[in-house]
This record gives sequence, C-alpha cells and structure tokens, in this order.
Amino acid sequence: MRIQTILNDESMQDGHTSDLIFDIPTILEFLSGSTTLMAGTVILTGTPHGVGFARTPQRWLKAGDRITVIIEKIGELTNPVRKEGA
Repeated sequence: MRIQTILNDESMQDGHTSDLIFDIPTILEFLSGSTTLMAGTVILTGTPHGVGFARTPQRWLKAGDRITVIIEKIGELTNPVRKEGA
C-alpha cells in the first residue's frame, strides 16, 4: 500500500509498504507474540524516505503546521502541530 506524508499541502514522503524492512504480517506476528493487539492499536513502523532532518535545507515541524498521513486502502489522519504545553 502507498504511504504518504503531507505537510501543509506539500508532499514530504511518498513510499510503499513493500519498502519496509519487515512486511506487515511479520510485524503483526512478532508483536502479537508478546502482547494483545486491540482494535485501534497504532503500530509504529518508521517512515518512508524524505525525513526532514535529511533534507537540504532541513525541515522541522513547527506550531501551526498541519501534517497528514495517508495510507492507501486504510484512510488518512490529519493533525495540527502545536507548541508543547500550549
């Protein structure tokens, strides 16, 4: 499945689950061997190429930004970025 990260309407990352070091079934098997995965559990797998610190110039999230992650066939999640404690 395609995985995209959009920062303020600009595509920052665009990859595919086939690029993961471990495929999704392997990750699920490993995690479920030691914990119960409940509906809604979020599994962090890392991100596709294009991370902000590796860009020239570097890009960092800042208050007021809007970040959207889109996973093909699953949906999208958009969150505002706020200063910690705000």
